[in-house]
Amino acid sequence: MSEFIVVFIQLFVTVLWLVVVGRVLIGWVNPTYQGTVARFLFETTEPFLAPIRRFLPSSGMVDWSPLVLLVVLGFLVQLVLFR
Repeated sequence: MSEFIVVFIQLFVTVLWLVVVGRVLIGWVNPTYQGTVARFLFETTEPFLAPIRRFLPSSGMVDWSPLVLLVVLGFLVQLVLFR
């Protein structure tokens, strides 16, 4: 695998990880995602979280899909680092 692809994947996964964490934090204080930053975080992460949400059982008020995505992203980074 070329060095460019490895660095690109690492950067993409890191940025996505930060955006997901940002969405979780914004969701605690602004659960309706009103505002420019909140909408950006919601619209950026929803295509990644919606498919995960379909496979997870309903657990009431807690949305576990961000945690699952963060774990998957962590594994992906480790996979790319130790290729």
